[in-house]
Amino acid sequence: MTRTANDTSSISFTAHYTGYVWYLQRWSDPAFVTRQGRLYYALMQPLERLARGLIGQNVQTTLITRHALIDRELQRNLDHGHAQVLELACGLSPRGWTLRQKYPHLLYIEADLPAMAAHKQALLSGLGVDASQHRVVSCNILEESGPLSLESVLATHFDRTRPITVVSEGLVNYFRRATIAAVWSRLGQALQSFPEACYLTDNYIELSQQPMAAIVRQANRWLALATRSPFTLHFRNAQEAEEQFLACGFERLQYLDPQQELAASALPRARGESLVRVLCARTREDHQPTR
Repeated sequence: MTRTANDTSSISFTAHYTGYVWYLQRWSDPAFVTRQGRLYYALMQPLERLARGLIGQNVQTTLITRHALIDRELQRNLDHGHAQVLELACGLSPRGWTLRQKYPHLLYIEADLPAMAAHKQALLSGLGVDASQHRVVSCNILEESGPLSLESVLATHFDRTRPITVVSEGLVNYFRRATIAAVWSRLGQALQSFPEACYLTDNYIELSQQPMAAIVRQANRWLALATRSPFTLHFRNAQEAEEQFLACGFERLQYLDPQQELAASALPRARGESLVRVLCARTREDHQPTR
């Protein structure tokens, strides 16, 4: 079968590895674990140990810290009145399942490509999840119109009179900057119809000054080959990220470093500068997040 320009299904295998890492952190239920995830985890451990020794961090470190920081920022939004969430490219993320136990009135919509969406919906149904408040829908962020588009998902499933948070994790670096910037522009425009909106995403950055930057870049090339997608580092610093998101229609951007934000936590820490940032982009807001 020939892949179209909008087919990103080759990325989804990484969801298996990530889902197992989250399970090992006791952040999810065994239902989120797959045999592929266990296998990928076992195969990756020699490389993970090598990366930890050479550059002071590895895939697992970044997966854990980015997830924890996104969760922290999301819960701050929920505590300030954001009662509806859209999680894009949800994969095997346990976030919705976990948060709805703490926020039972939360509307949580997960979205992914059709095959993953069907798998995830079956998984949630097996856990007895209330589909009126938590369900998975099909979405392809590259589609600009039609039922799979971002715009359609937001218009169909959410109340435009209430604040909303949109989350993506482990997604944006698989696209070239021009491609994902077009998606951010469409998202920024669509979120203008909500009284208050926030977009949370992780983003791997270019560490041009890091001594082991060459190793990091080579690892990115391997990941690009494995996923048959261009794993691209978009920004070198906060200024570049802010300029991009302001150009995409957002009013404010926070550029958060897990090393600083999670310094007091017991989570694994990178040695040296972290490879990942969490970006918190807002359209308009009635409150200032507590720091």
